[in-house]
Amino acid sequence: MDSSAITSAWVAGWVVNRSAPAPVLEPWGYRIDVGLPGHVFRHVLPEPDEPSVRKLCETVTEPGAWLKVLAPPERVAEWITPGWTVPDDPGHMMFHALRRSAPPAPPAGYTVETRTRDGVLRVRVTAPDGSPAARGQVAGTGDGATAVVDQVETWENHRRRGLGRLVMRTLETAAADAGATTGVLSATRDGLGLYTSLGWRLQGPLTGVVRGSDD
Repeated sequence: MDSSAITSAWVAGWVVNRSAPAPVLEPWGYRIDVGLPGHVFRHVLPEPDEPSVRKLCETVTEPGAWLKVLAPPERVAEWITPGWTVPDDPGHMMFHALRRSAPPAPPAGYTVETRTRDGVLRVRVTAPDGSPAARGQVAGTGDGATAVVDQVETWENHRRRGLGRLVMRTLETAAADAGATTGVLSATRDGLGLYTSLGWRLQGPLTGVVRGSDD
C-alpha cells in the first residue's frame, strides 16, 4: 500500500473505532475533530514536508491539538515550531493480508467475549478472577476491502500468556469474515513485536506531535 491509500484507510477506520465525526479532507491530508480533553482534534499528513508541517504548527495554537505525520520523528522534530512536542513513543503504520484462521484457545480460566456495535467488533478477554486481561477492536473503512485494528492492549499482569495473539487472531478472522482483505493499524513501540510476529508488514513511521499550553 502507498502512503496515500494506507492513510485514507486508517483515518476512515479510526473515526469508526473511536466514534469520532467523519474526517474533513484538507489540501495536506485530513482533519478529525475528536473533541476530547488533551485531544481536541488531529491533523493527519500522509505525505508531509517541512513547509506543510511548519505552517500547521504556526496556525494551530489550541492546546491538545495533534498532528499525525508519516515521517520519522527525528525529521519531524526539525520541522515543528515552539509549543509543539514529539512524545517519546514513536508510532508505526502497518498492514496485513487478512485471512480466516482459528484463534488459539485462551489459557485455562480465561474467557473471550466478542461484541459488535455501531460497526465496531470488540474483543474482551477476562481473567479467572473476572478482571479485564486483554482487549482489542476492529472496524471497516466503508470500502469493503480494508479494516482497521485499534486499541489492542494486554494488562501488565497478564502478559506473556498469548493473549495479544489471541485478540489479534480473533479480530483478523472477524474482519475477513466481513469481507475485508487488508488490515491496517498504527503500532506503538510495545506492540510492534507482536504484530510483526503475526505477519504484519511495516509501511513506515507515524509520528505524533502535540500542542502544549503556552504556560
